[in-house]
Amino acid sequence: MPTPQSNRTLARSFRKTPVFTERLLWKLLRDRRLGGIKFRRQVPVGPYVADFVCFERRRIIEADGPHHDPERDAARDAWLGEQGFRVLRFPNADVQNRTYAVLDVILKALG
Repeated sequence: MPTPQSNRTLARSFRKTPVFTERLLWKLLRDRRLGGIKFRRQVPVGPYVADFVCFERRRIIEADGPHHDPERDAARDAWLGEQGFRVLRFPNADVQNRTYAVLDVILKALG
């Protein structure tokens, strides 16, 4: 299991070199641009690093690339759920090609 220090280092690394879909989503989520809701990006949450987190609403948004392991994602989502988070996962293709539909799903999930 990763240490808190290694998670912080990993999160910093992810923030410095985001993939295209994460840059795109961050442009739309940062500075309370989506419904006035505060998001943080690449945040350590327990043994994981979440792409985007809204602590106030206990929501995590994940942009999934082609190399995601469904079993590992399920275990991760279960652990995060036990901590009170709801995880929203979007394939990178949806983030790129259906951006506004993805934002609509996020807004609805934020309630």
